[in-house]
Amino acid sequence: MLLFKKSKLSTILFCLSFSFLMSCKKDEVTVTPPANDNPETTLSKIAFGSCGHQLSYQPILNSVKTYNPDIFIYAGDNVYADTRDMGVFRLAYQNLANKQEFKNLVEAYPIIATWDDHDYGENDAGAEFPFKNRAKDLFFEFWGEPAGSPRRNRDGVYTSYYFGDAAHRVQIIVLDNRYNRSTLNGSVLGYTPSSDPNKTMLGENQWNWLANELLQPAKIRLIVTSTQMCCEHNGWEAWANMPLQIEKMFQTIRDAQAEGVFFLSGDVHYAELSKRAPENLYPMYDLTSSGITNIEPNGAPNQYRIGTTKQISVKHFGSVEINWAANPVAINFKIIDVAGVERLNYPISLSELSFEN
Repeated sequence: MLLFKKSKLSTILFCLSFSFLMSCKKDEVTVTPPANDNPETTLSKIAFGSCGHQLSYQPILNSVKTYNPDIFIYAGDNVYADTRDMGVFRLAYQNLANKQEFKNLVEAYPIIATWDDHDYGENDAGAEFPFKNRAKDLFFEFWGEPAGSPRRNRDGVYTSYYFGDAAHRVQIIVLDNRYNRSTLNGSVLGYTPSSDPNKTMLGENQWNWLANELLQPAKIRLIVTSTQMCCEHNGWEAWANMPLQIEKMFQTIRDAQAEGVFFLSGDVHYAELSKRAPENLYPMYDLTSSGITNIEPNGAPNQYRIGTTKQISVKHFGSVEINWAANPVAINFKIIDVAGVERLNYPISLSELSFEN
C-alpha cells in the first residue's frame, strides 16, 4: 500500500509539473533556414553539432557564436523526445526554444537541421516507427520549413542547399537515416552487419534523389548523415551495419563523377575524423561532432580514425573552414571545445577530393 501511495503521489506530481510547464508563457523564437539556393552567399566557416539534451545547459552554443560561423547545422538528436506522445514531443522542442543560448544562436545564423533517433521518436528507430509522419510535421514546424517547401512532401526530411557562385559553389546534402531505414540485425545491446541486399539506409526514393543531386555542379559537397558513414563496425548504430549500403554510397559518387565530397555525422557522443580509401574513388572523410551536451567517455575502436589517437570526449562542436584564396583551395576539419580550444585541426586540399588523384 505504501508503494502504491508513493507511486500515485509521483504520478500526481509529474502531472502537475507537466501542466505547469505547458501553461508557462512560450518564448517566441524563429528558426530561419536558408533558401535552397544562395548564390550570393560564399561559405567559409561551417559549424555543426549534434546530441544536445533540451533540459541541459548548452554553453557550447555560446562558443559557436563566439566562433562566428556562416551557418550552423544540427546533425540530429537535437532534442531527446523519445516518445509517441506528440504533446511531450512538442514540449521537448519548447524546452530547447526557451534556452537563451539557443535563441542567441538561431537569431544570429541560418540553421540547417536533420534528425536522428531521439528527435525522430524512439531510440534506434527506423522505418517501423508508427508516428514518424506526426514527428516529421513537428520537425518542420520547429525548424521553420516553409509551408510550400517540396521537402514537406518527401518520405523523410532529406533536402539540399547551395551556396556561392560557380567558382565557390558549396552543396550541402542533408540525408534522412531514419524514415526508411530497414531494421538492424541484433538489438541495442549490439548490432551485427547484414549482407541482405534488400536492407536500406535511405529508401529507394531518397537514393534516386541523392543520385540526381550529385549530378548538380558544385566545388565542395558536404553530405550530412546523422549516423557515422566511415567508422569501423563497433556494434552501435552506423552505416557499418549495412556494408552494402556503404558501397552503394561510394558507387553513387563514382557514377556521378561527383568530386569534393565528404561527410559530416553525429550520434555517438564523441568526436573523431574517419578516412576510408575505396577503390577507384578519392579518399572519403567523415567528420563526427557529437557532444553539445551528451558525452560518452569510453568511445569505441575505429581503425579509420585519423588526426587523433583517441576519440574526443569533451563537449564540442565541429567546423569546416574553407580557404578559397589558397591554390589549391584548402579545407580544415576542426573540433572545438567549449573554451574555444581546437581539439582537432586537420587540413586537406580540395584537390585531394578528385578523381584525377
